[in-house]
Amino acid sequence: MDRSLRAVLFGTFTLRFSTGLTGAMLVYYLAELPRHGGPAVSPVALGALTAAFFAAELLLSPPFGALSDRLGHHRVMQWGPLFGAVAVVLTWATTNLLLLGGTRLLEGASTAASVPSILGYIALVTAGDVALRGRAAARFEGATLAGLGIGLVAAGPLYEAVGRTAFLLNALVYGLSYLVYRHGVAEPVVATPLNAPTHYGLRRYLAVLLSSHVWLLAPTWIAINAALGIATGQTVFQLVKAPDPRFADQLLMGRASPSLVSLGLGIALVVFFAGLFYWGNRFRALRRTTIIFHGILGGGAIVVAAAILNHSQGLPPPLQLTSVVVLVAGVFVLAGATPAALGLLADISEAFPADRGAIMGLYSVFLALGQIGGNLLGGAAAEARGIDGLLLATFLLLVVALVPLARLRAFEHVVGTEAPTRTGEAPTRGGSAAPGSPETGLPPGTSPTGR
Repeated sequence: MDRSLRAVLFGTFTLRFSTGLTGAMLVYYLAELPRHGGPAVSPVALGALTAAFFAAELLLSPPFGALSDRLGHHRVMQWGPLFGAVAVVLTWATTNLLLLGGTRLLEGASTAASVPSILGYIALVTAGDVALRGRAAARFEGATLAGLGIGLVAAGPLYEAVGRTAFLLNALVYGLSYLVYRHGVAEPVVATPLNAPTHYGLRRYLAVLLSSHVWLLAPTWIAINAALGIATGQTVFQLVKAPDPRFADQLLMGRASPSLVSLGLGIALVVFFAGLFYWGNRFRALRRTTIIFHGILGGGAIVVAAAILNHSQGLPPPLQLTSVVVLVAGVFVLAGATPAALGLLADISEAFPADRGAIMGLYSVFLALGQIGGNLLGGAAAEARGIDGLLLATFLLLVVALVPLARLRAFEHVVGTEAPTRTGEAPTRGGSAAPGSPETGLPPGTSPTGR
């Protein structure tokens, strides 16, 4: 990997650290909002605030992705940290739920501006190198999840130490992300691809999306993201909020402090990160859908183990320990699903070299749809049955993710095969473009970043 690609990945880590830190601290802030002069917050209200973030990401990622194709991936990725810095300062300044909802929209805009342009950049500079694409996809997911996870872990001790002032400190981290993108990443040097559009707009964007195989991937990826949304949002809230007397038989309800939650998230993060690197290096040996299938099974193991732990009061300690081991193993296996899905999306983008930002922006669309659905579904499930309700909702989402996987597998070999070619040339398969091919328009031996 060259310096620019490493800088993009490091900037992704710092940006997602800020996002995770704000998201977790906001949960703790909302849980004690009456102490700061604000209203009490219900699980449904929490779900709505979380959904606001992902609604902004959902609606704004497509236009920001298209803008990155037109204005340059490097330029547009710099906008996200600026939006995020403003959002966290406003969060520090208010207890009004309506205004806090506005800050969530602004944070969503931060992600929407950065992620499609970052992924478009990665798809561009890894064109023609399957092994590099596998490593880059895994490292992007690793940087994303490490940033989010470490942000979640740091949120508890930091919030307990300095309270809401931690939101102001987070603005400095957003500033670091901006500096990394601004000064650490080189503008890619690429020739105009054969299918470069003569105009941009809604019609062009819809034509690209409707002519690709991306929608075969959508149901599975959305459902997996919804399951992850329940785990990282509503589940944490149920662990730290005041216990609901209706669910006194559930051992995990309201039994954890922010610091204890951070410790558990830290352990899960290390395991998940190890899984990302393991599965990211299996792109040559295993089909993407095979890795996704294993990931869904790992998610099912997590649900079963967590259900046993939630009702383990009075059970023998060896059975409790076995449940913990199964849960940890499930996290390791689940980790492979996200880089495999991202690799498929990058393969699809090979057919549209002038529209990589638009295609890769669907990463945020699928993530947002899943997170919105997961948080709203999780809010209703938690209201009805506490953590048991969250586990049941997660299991149902994993079943939904599994159902369309067979159809996706049947079409996996044809994604990214429609790339336009010069007269007399054979079509280029997705992910196999080499320097000097129509995808890059560069002479042999030239890096897309010019390095």
